[in-house]
Amino acid sequence: MNGDYRALIDAFGKGWERGDVDAICAVFSEDAVFLETPFSAPDRGVAAIRAYWKDIPLYQAETNFESGEIYVAGPWFATEFRCTFRRRRTGEPVDARGSIFCETRDGKISEMRMYWHRYAGGKEEPKA
Repeated sequence: MNGDYRALIDAFGKGWERGDVDAICAVFSEDAVFLETPFSAPDRGVAAIRAYWKDIPLYQAETNFESGEIYVAGPWFATEFRCTFRRRRTGEPVDARGSIFCETRDGKISEMRMYWHRYAGGKEEPKA
């Protein structure tokens, strides 16, 4: 199972990196639920998930997605992630880090919940 979950999150991450909305949506079941943050309204169904992700290629460049160890509990899995990118309009670097919790059914993600924080701009060097 762990390998199947790794394949799902890797396919999701590669889709995000390439701005490939079809690849992102391919990991979700037709009736999937996507929750961007705990305070967001859920996107229900692949059409709504596609609508959420469709503008990513317009706003993000030089995207890199990495995920950590996969933790499994039955049809659920979780992992930490880091996604860095550059804002196309301003060139500002962004570093987003958080966790993803997924429920699966029939080899697809039926629910994805993300908990993350984004840091925009350059980081200061630590003071000596």
